[in-house]
Amino acid sequence: MKRLFKLTISLVIWTGDWIVARIAKLTGPKAPASCVVLYYHAIPTDQRHRFAAQMDLLLRLAKPVAADNQEPLAAGGHFAAVTFDDGFVSVVANALPELESRRIPSTIFVPTGSLGRSPIWIKDPNSAATRERVLSPEELKRLAESKTMVIGSHSVNHVNLVKVDPARARAELADCKATLEQILGAEVPLFSFPHGAHNPRLIEEAREIGYRRVFTISPVRAFTSVNEFVTGRVLVDPSDWDLEFTLKTLGAYRWLPAISGLKSRLFGGLRWGNN
Repeated sequence: MKRLFKLTISLVIWTGDWIVARIAKLTGPKAPASCVVLYYHAIPTDQRHRFAAQMDLLLRLAKPVAADNQEPLAAGGHFAAVTFDDGFVSVVANALPELESRRIPSTIFVPTGSLGRSPIWIKDPNSAATRERVLSPEELKRLAESKTMVIGSHSVNHVNLVKVDPARARAELADCKATLEQILGAEVPLFSFPHGAHNPRLIEEAREIGYRRVFTISPVRAFTSVNEFVTGRVLVDPSDWDLEFTLKTLGAYRWLPAISGLKSRLFGGLRWGNN
């Protein structure tokens, strides 16, 4: 029911966007460029065909752009970047060939505390992620030769950086970057916050450490300026319905943060119990 509700509201948002775009096309200059950044986790073998179909759909809906893009986007165009959190082997095995064949750039964010092993942050034995493995240093070196996929940082232990003490949070930001750069022999300028958890202090520390862009999981429009440092993303999955994936790729799920903020203001001070 929640999924259908989100889909319905997003369809209304897209309809409004379409009407505004048609009016602007008739009455004025080209609208500013729009862009979304999508993020996946694993791409299991049995979902590869669904991922491939989504990439075909993406090419019809948007122009692919790299997540490390620093150039202004062409006015009137709609763009999309593809990213993957957690550094799973299944992404390289199943998603990368589909991306390469379509020349779609992508970024994979890797937590260095789990290199070559099962994800240490997954505690639920029934989670599908327990069947995944994080890329090893040797696999990362081979992946670095790819012209399609860029490697980014995803902390050391995939912890919620807001909930740990500041010294540990800074180490998670810095040590992951340093380890990846040692393995790859190249700069790692991109960072994805585990669980999307961040605050102003963490953002400034990421900037001080040397990251050029950091990514959250807030499904807002991306690359609104060439100097953008904090970029939002929308969660997608190979199991998404075609309409669902279409609306996410077109930016129609960007209303969700506003609803979350409203709920926080309305109910944040309430305590629920058995009184």
